[in-house]
Amino acid sequence: MIKGEFIKGNIPIVKASIASGNITQETYFLLDTGFTGDLQITPTIAKDLGLEITGVTNTKIANGEIVAVPTASAFSTMEGVTKSVQVLVSKSMPFMGISFLTKFNYKAIVDCKNKTVALKRVS
Repeated sequence: MIKGEFIKGNIPIVKASIASGNITQETYFLLDTGFTGDLQITPTIAKDLGLEITGVTNTKIANGEIVAVPTASAFSTMEGVTKSVQVLVSKSMPFMGISFLTKFNYKAIVDCKNKTVALKRVS
């Protein structure tokens, strides 16, 4: 089980590793159940990892607007399991989405009353 935390009162975050080539970075991601992708990272993280932008995807953001967002491929490791992930590169904070949780067979346990968040692997 991976335990996260709440920051600024009501923002659930979880730490995950993201890698490209020989470079790995541990990053806190906002757990966003409205984000259907894998991961979204900042341009700074993408640069630090040496990621190559391989495409652009049209993405609907929270206000309903559709924006073009650069994409890249990377790897992530959770509890010893490594998977290929697609990352969106945006100036927003890093996000972890539903596709990411599905790839790693996790369920999210978010307890808003007690301000706890955890990812539990399911079979």
